[in-house]
Amino acid sequence: MYKKILAAVNEHFNSEVSARYAMNLALTCGAKFYICFIAGKGMHCSGFERAEDAAKRLFSEARNKGLQVESITETGEPVTEIEKVVKHEEIDVVFASTRREDIEKRFYEGTIARKLSLNLPCSVALVRVVHMGRVHPGKILVPLNARINRVKERAYFTARMAGAFHSKVFVFYAAKPITKFFHGEVHLTPLEWEQRLPRDILDFMEHIRKYNIELEGRLAPGAVAKTITIEAVSKRHDLIIMGASERNLLSSIFKGNPVEKVLRDTPCDLIIFKAKHED
Repeated sequence: MYKKILAAVNEHFNSEVSARYAMNLALTCGAKFYICFIAGKGMHCSGFERAEDAAKRLFSEARNKGLQVESITETGEPVTEIEKVVKHEEIDVVFASTRREDIEKRFYEGTIARKLSLNLPCSVALVRVVHMGRVHPGKILVPLNARINRVKERAYFTARMAGAFHSKVFVFYAAKPITKFFHGEVHLTPLEWEQRLPRDILDFMEHIRKYNIELEGRLAPGAVAKTITIEAVSKRHDLIIMGASERNLLSSIFKGNPVEKVLRDTPCDLIIFKAKHED
């Protein structure tokens, strides 16, 4: 599915870590790997040099791994220039690291990460780096909604990421507690909860199994964002792969946005993935 994968790098070290996730995905997919650095207006020489050094390290590492690799450096507005590269090179998926503003700004409206997710015509993986060490997740937590758009690509992306690191995938569904009038919350056994897994999640798991990935499913009642964070901490997961929220801004204001809450509180690296390829 993925033949061309691009990593956007900048002067910050977390973009280099994010690019290594992209590099490993390119390796397992047999895809061409692009390293893209856009120097924005007003960038200091020190920042330019750090970004160039990162691009050189990534290029050398990719070549040593046997990847077909290309490095692109341009100047201008990052989102506009990356979009031009994506269209010209027919990129399938772009990796970009989140910044401090994405975590601090509610709804991350107007941030570069948000603009990339909305504007690019390809799939986008936004990476929040928590651990700056070697990229090698052994346990990947995949929280899912009851309804999943583009199930096949979501499963493909997850399976290929897991395959790149020989990771085990834990599919997780945070269900709403069941209540009955006058009787309060109803407690179900783990087996009864499992039998309530939505059809889309079962389809997702079936697609994952086609790639011979070690897989485990888990369902627990509770508030979505808090339950995901507790699960990641208690089970010591190394990476969370979460779908980008489809909620609009007004809905986010009144109901909250689980993706943004996990983005702020995640105890491990997090990939917010927006699939664009049709099933």
